[in-house]
Amino acid sequence: MSKSIPSLRSWLASALVAVVSLAQASDLKVVAPNAVKESVVEIGARFEKETGQRVSFTWGGSEAIAKRVADGEVFDVVITTASGADRMLADGKLVGGSRTDFSRSGVAVAARPGLPRPDVSSVNALKSALLDAGSIAISSGASGRYLEQMFQKLGVAEQIKHKIRQPPSGAQIGEMLARGEADLGFQQVTELVHAAGFQYLGLLPAELQNYTVWAAGVHSSAPLADAALAFTRALKAPESDEAIRKSGMDPMGR
Repeated sequence: MSKSIPSLRSWLASALVAVVSLAQASDLKVVAPNAVKESVVEIGARFEKETGQRVSFTWGGSEAIAKRVADGEVFDVVITTASGADRMLADGKLVGGSRTDFSRSGVAVAARPGLPRPDVSSVNALKSALLDAGSIAISSGASGRYLEQMFQKLGVAEQIKHKIRQPPSGAQIGEMLARGEADLGFQQVTELVHAAGFQYLGLLPAELQNYTVWAAGVHSSAPLADAALAFTRALKAPESDEAIRKSGMDPMGR
């Protein structure tokens, strides 16, 4: 019996080393909307370099992310709208107190290539552009819900409802415009400002602008909870401001 104890201890030590190594080798799994992709990828690369923790990303629309989390899919970090994060907190899907607001983005407008460039610089000009467009694409996410309210506010909802094209959550409005599937398109500025293949027209007029706040939270079943919390803090760190601004968003105050 005494001869077996050192062997058992050696085996346990080896097993412990293997478990620690496996944890270090595991990727930090982050799910995030396409609207924040450019900045989050850059911040993630810096996080990997500084911590040695690998990060893997899953992308989709905010509505699709909400469904995946509600259906039981587990990630370490969930990035979504601030209101979406609140719903996940209420449902117990995120760790209480882990919500971290790190950026906000406005809604932008673009047009199909080849069309005369529409004027969207004022409320009246935008209203005319909506009425003149043959078809209008809006997202199924946060900006899409706001736009439906904006059309009502402008008094054109009934006149343009037959023109509306609303693809599934996560679809890129710019790609629809580039393929000629819509004349006018609206989406988060981050998804339009740097893309090609269509005419970028700019942000909504200030009187109509609506900002979406983007937040990150630690999943309540996160396998790498400590690393997940560190990642959410990295998103809000001053070093991340430049990446956020380059993508067309505004960093949130600390």
